Amino acid sequence: MPPVPDLGYTPTLGTALRRAATEFGDRDFIVMPDKRVTFREIEAQSRTLGKEMLAAGLGKGSRIGIFYTYGPEFVIAWFAAARIGALVMPFSTIYKPAELTTVMRVGDVHTLLAPATLLGKDMHAFMEEAIPGLADQQEAPYFLPELPYLRQVWITDPTDRAWARSLPLDRLDPDAVSDAVFDAVEAEVTPADLAQVTYTSGSSALPKGVVHSHGAIVRTTSPAAMSDAGRAAMATLSENETENKFLCGFPFFWIGGTLLLGVSVQSGRTLCCLERFDPEPILDFIETERIGSFIAWPSLTQSLRSHPTFPGRDLDCCPSLTVNPSEAALSMSQVEGIPNHRGMSETVGNWNGVDRRTVDPETGTVIDEGGEGELVIRGYGVLQGYLKKEREETFDADGWLHTGDRVLIKDNVVYFVGRYTEMIKSKGANVSPREVEMALETFDEVAHALVYGMPHPEFEEEVVAAIVPSGTGFDLDAVLAKLRQRVSSYKVPTKVHILDDEEKVPWLASGKPDKLKLKAILEAGD
Repeated sequence: MPPVPDLGYTPTLGTALRRAATEFGDRDFIVMPDKRVTFREIEAQSRTLGKEMLAAGLGKGSRIGIFYTYGPEFVIAWFAAARIGALVMPFSTIYKPAELTTVMRVGDVHTLLAPATLLGKDMHAFMEEAIPGLADQQEAPYFLPELPYLRQVWITDPTDRAWARSLPLDRLDPDAVSDAVFDAVEAEVTPADLAQVTYTSGSSALPKGVVHSHGAIVRTTSPAAMSDAGRAAMATLSENETENKFLCGFPFFWIGGTLLLGVSVQSGRTLCCLERFDPEPILDFIETERIGSFIAWPSLTQSLRSHPTFPGRDLDCCPSLTVNPSEAALSMSQVEGIPNHRGMSETVGNWNGVDRRTVDPETGTVIDEGGEGELVIRGYGVLQGYLKKEREETFDADGWLHTGDRVLIKDNVVYFVGRYTEMIKSKGANVSPREVEMALETFDEVAHALVYGMPHPEFEEEVVAAIVPSGTGFDLDAVLAKLRQRVSSYKVPTKVHILDDEEKVPWLASGKPDKLKLKAILEAGD
């Protein structure tokens, strides 16, 4: 098992933030094109919001959902909930209303925080669609059958809705509770306390909640862990201020955002971000702010390099943009043609504090170094469990998590080869084939849908569908347009095969479709 590092401070998010406010003070923590917020300001504002939460009866174990994109609002709400010991649940701003309904029900969310507008969308109307019966509520607490644990929604802007509590972050009451009470509450938060649930697609149609403790998040993103992993440059401040700035290409609500927030708050490095990913404004921002590194999936890096203005830019400050991301990933690999595995939601997006081995998925026999097998993991950096899953459903008798990833390991470096399960890994996110199939099969035009993943040079895998229409005159564009109203964009198939006869679908003796055979047939025909 990996040794647990001694950080010299208690590994909780609140302790890490207080330490940052003392050590890094007026250094920029979050920078956007139109705003800058320091470590000291984030500490003060999250403290004040935490006081409002305590005054409203929230505390240790309360389930608080936050629905923000990049920016200080997310960071303030995230730290505020963590500092009072609540279990914070960041929700994807890519979600459609039905998807938000599902994760709130799975998470038994008590309180939801959101802005009045998000990425140009009216969040009042969005919430009223996502939360059945909300529009009829005159005040909190609510008691709604579809979301039986939800009691209140806080809009952190002015609002005219009776059901919402208006709580603008710049008008919070610093005396909602005393500093003495807040400090006493925060002192009772321990490394063992659960801090965050990160949602990914589950193997069924329901999302999977990956639960991490304070200790796991803080330790795995600490300077000590980064240095042990040979990434000391990410964990220390440089004399060159350009090198101290990350541009975060991972959404804060996914585990890559958690990873970089943890690194930044413990190293004093600045996180730069924009509200949405748009290549030209991002290139402008890197150029004017002199940002030292862009940390994102290769597909996003490539989209910047492919922009027509890229060749004329002054981007010497950001070496990570000067090489092809796919070539860079392979150049660091010791295995020809296979890039390093980048980490998982279950490991806080990296491999720090994670013991890993490959086993035969059928027998559990350990496979020698260099041989392909299923990746199994354990250690202080591994999740505490999956939400609403018992321990024996998550870990084997020896404490190993069986990931379903087909990998090989060389010199303790993991190389991703594929999946033993149907789960698709695309653009850094998990996609459940069954979720997409069920959404497609609700449409009258679709008699049957089969969804699977295929290797892709930039996305790892792309989402592919085979559809059997229910009649003539099938309009694929119209079906995909409706699908985009039901599921997040990264779940929408990028390639679709139309099968005019269901007899073309190969079936197993069990009565299930033989997707392996179907994939081989369809891809051979391309």
